[in-house]
Amino acid sequence: MARLVMKFGGTSVANVDRIRNVARHVKREADAGHDVAVVVSAMSGKTNELVGWCREAAPLHDAREYDAVVASGEQVTAGLLAIVLQEMGIQARSWMGWQVPILTDGAHGVARITGIDGSGIIRHFEERKEVAVVAGFQGMHEPTRRISTLGRGGSDTSAVALTAAIGADRCDIYTDVDGVYTTDPRIVPHARRLDRVSFEEMLELASLGAKVLQVRSVELAMTQKVRTFVRSSFDDPLDPKPGTLICDEEDILENNVITGIAYSKDEAQITLRRVADKPGVAAAIFVPMAEANINVDMIIQVVSDDTTTTDITFTVGSADFERAKAILESSRDKIGFATLEGATDVVKVSAIGIGMRSHAGVAARAFQALAEKGINIRAITTSEIKFSVLIDSAYTELAVRTLHSLYGLDKPQ
Repeated sequence: MARLVMKFGGTSVANVDRIRNVARHVKREADAGHDVAVVVSAMSGKTNELVGWCREAAPLHDAREYDAVVASGEQVTAGLLAIVLQEMGIQARSWMGWQVPILTDGAHGVARITGIDGSGIIRHFEERKEVAVVAGFQGMHEPTRRISTLGRGGSDTSAVALTAAIGADRCDIYTDVDGVYTTDPRIVPHARRLDRVSFEEMLELASLGAKVLQVRSVELAMTQKVRTFVRSSFDDPLDPKPGTLICDEEDILENNVITGIAYSKDEAQITLRRVADKPGVAAAIFVPMAEANINVDMIIQVVSDDTTTTDITFTVGSADFERAKAILESSRDKIGFATLEGATDVVKVSAIGIGMRSHAGVAARAFQALAEKGINIRAITTSEIKFSVLIDSAYTELAVRTLHSLYGLDKPQ
């Protein structure tokens, strides 16, 4: 017998029929004698509807009241799943974030978890053998006792944090795919499901465009050493597939040079031409970006022949593109650039693998392969276990397929 946390996303609980299917997955584990806590998202599309209502009520609304509204989606799902489980003869009750409690800081809408007291849930395991159905995405700011929410994808974070808090043996994240793939199967139909992925690789994959897990949940799983499985809720509840295990690097017998190819279309490129090449200019550009909570990724600086001016190119999220341009234009005199150029028809394609640490020339092979396909690289960034290239969006599928084949990811293993 074990203690498990099972998390189900919005598509898995999209309607009552799908909630019944989720309940069958939960019943399988409960019937096996396991202590089970379930974390649920809002029904598919419900959070968007609630957010829309807030914006309709007032474009500039109180973030605390926004949280009170949008957190209700998970509350509905938790109550419905508990009802269905009870109908199946399973002892179950719903828990809201504040009832657990899941405590957070006061950054409403994007709160971070500061602590969880799982003793109440554990007591119900021991005294009643009761399944705990926990509303994901939500918590409570203890000083004000106001409902808070963790940001989009926050139910994944809720699940991983709860796993650590109650000392569960593993966390199963159920989605609409049966694991983590070498790349997007919609682009490469013969992409392979991975049996195991290291925390570091999954963190890079999630941050570079893979939508399987939320980045903060992977960070938390890595720091808390939470063994996490990605599985499909659409499998037969009586014969589920194993999914993909996210684990320590030490738990993987042999590391691939490249584990996966990710891509992100949420990119925009900004270039400042003829910027004065002197101390303080870079700070004048990027400090205001940081103060506005705009994440900057790739940065390239090219000094002119006369060494007095430079061109600086960097990328931001496409949602921040117009805001970033406005900030730069307002600081034109301080920065001293001649012109500002921008592009949103770009995509970032990345290759990730912990095996890169011990192999030379991995990125060079990619640059050559992309050149042979006529794909121009606008910018490059690298780290110990990944490299990314910025290219024209029209070449996305060709680039992904080229790199996937180059590193042998389409070969059976």
